[in-house]
Amino acid sequence: MRLKKDSSEQKLRGAYYTPLQLADAMVELFASHNISTVLEPSCGDGVFLDSLKNQKLLDKVKKLTAVEIEPDEAEKVRSRYSDFGQVEVCTEDFFDYYNRVLGKECFDLILGNPPYIRYQYLKESQREMQSEILTSHGMKANKLINAWVAFIVACVQLLSENGKIAFVIPAEILQVAYAEDLRLYLANNLAKITLITFEQLVFPDIEQEVVVFIGEKGKEEKGIRIIEMNDLDGFTQLKLEQNGFQKLQHVKEKWTKYFVTAEEMALIQKLRDDKRFAKFSEYGLINVGITTGNNSYFSVTEETTEQYDLAKVTLPLIGRSSHAHGIYFTPEDWENNKGIGKRARLISFPDIPYEEYPNGHKQYIMHGEKNGEHEGYKCSIRDRWYIVPSVWIPDAFFLRRNNLYPKFVLNRCNAVSTDTMHRMKFNDGVEPENVLLAYYNSISFAFTEICGRSYGGGVLEILPGEMGNILLPKVENIAPEVREKLLMYIDSVVRNDEDIEKALDVVDEELLVKTLGVDPDICRKCRTVWKKMQKRRLGRG
Repeated sequence: MRLKKDSSEQKLRGAYYTPLQLADAMVELFASHNISTVLEPSCGDGVFLDSLKNQKLLDKVKKLTAVEIEPDEAEKVRSRYSDFGQVEVCTEDFFDYYNRVLGKECFDLILGNPPYIRYQYLKESQREMQSEILTSHGMKANKLINAWVAFIVACVQLLSENGKIAFVIPAEILQVAYAEDLRLYLANNLAKITLITFEQLVFPDIEQEVVVFIGEKGKEEKGIRIIEMNDLDGFTQLKLEQNGFQKLQHVKEKWTKYFVTAEEMALIQKLRDDKRFAKFSEYGLINVGITTGNNSYFSVTEETTEQYDLAKVTLPLIGRSSHAHGIYFTPEDWENNKGIGKRARLISFPDIPYEEYPNGHKQYIMHGEKNGEHEGYKCSIRDRWYIVPSVWIPDAFFLRRNNLYPKFVLNRCNAVSTDTMHRMKFNDGVEPENVLLAYYNSISFAFTEICGRSYGGGVLEILPGEMGNILLPKVENIAPEVREKLLMYIDSVVRNDEDIEKALDVVDEELLVKTLGVDPDICRKCRTVWKKMQKRRLGRG
């Protein structure tokens, strides 16, 4: 993470200006609406004002207020629009402006591109104002929340009775945990929500995936709709009125689930209520892998192990996807990883006096300090930087970041994992192989995409809590010989890098349909959901 002193002035202000093509497209969406008052809360170079003027909409507006914190930018816009008496440019922080006009002014249309400023880059006064805006509307304020979240909340408060808001915001709104309060707030305060997504990057220079968020107040709630485009050219064919709304659930869950149809959404909800299924979290403790603070230092090869005589203070390590060859991590897998030079051991120095450490261990610690390995934040806050906390051997592993699908792997060689994987300890009485088999089917795979989030580059990321929400069929009553046969087949498919759908086909039929009595049509529909969401994610890679 870059420190504030190392960041550009642009980054500290969150000032990434909107392409004129996008501003024009957003303004055109409201060309036929009766709009009297407009607010641009972070006008920057005035691109949205330019679009309003170019499309002859500015002449219809009685009052347009543009707020810009940067004096030079505000003066440029003020000078360009000095002949327009209805345009007022305010040089101030939008949070100050909001506090000044709340309850006194409201707007028919609020549009723009709010600044994307991380909490640590905000001034203390801005942090306090952001916190007040969020908490006063029943939302949590924490150090993860970006400034654009408070911008949206404040702007919704400034809308007129049937007002509309159109913002360019990070696609994070669809899925990240820190925006869950915002999703619920918007669901409770807007009658219509439209999200326009793009397969291509709109801001390629910063590699930030964005969406166009359109919210409308009103007396009759319509719901939510998600419209997918390849790029900005998609606006030329867009007809909003031809896209229907789905019923919006007033919950904090991810909005990525609305990428599926209303029929598919109803099926997902029906499965959640089906007593033949349970959440992953019901079978045990799910935790992040070991946080070493420096994986490249604490994960070592056989060569390094021998050089510093580290064998007695290491544990077998499953470090990444390429370490997991099948659905079991076996002693043979570990030996293979060691033999081909992978970092297959994790150092776990004991909590004994340093003086009692063998010379080889001391040399490795000194080698790390010489190279500055101890200066990273998570290492530096420890009493002894080289002693990794929370080291325990789990029953199973689940990949945190994935390409085609997340692997779930049983631990057969007392291995540990870094935070590239999640670790699971089963509850007493749980049969591990039942849970393993329960994961590899179309329904559970659909839930991996629903519960996870697109991390970037097409990667699917799943956090521990999200893994816990994946739905698994209950397989306690399956015949042991059937279970063994199915697991052997799944393991073969995974180890030979064959199409995982071959395994899903067999498990769907033998476990879901024949054993649990699940309708085959449900399996097919869930496979469609999984493939559709996977394709969308990979297409943006």
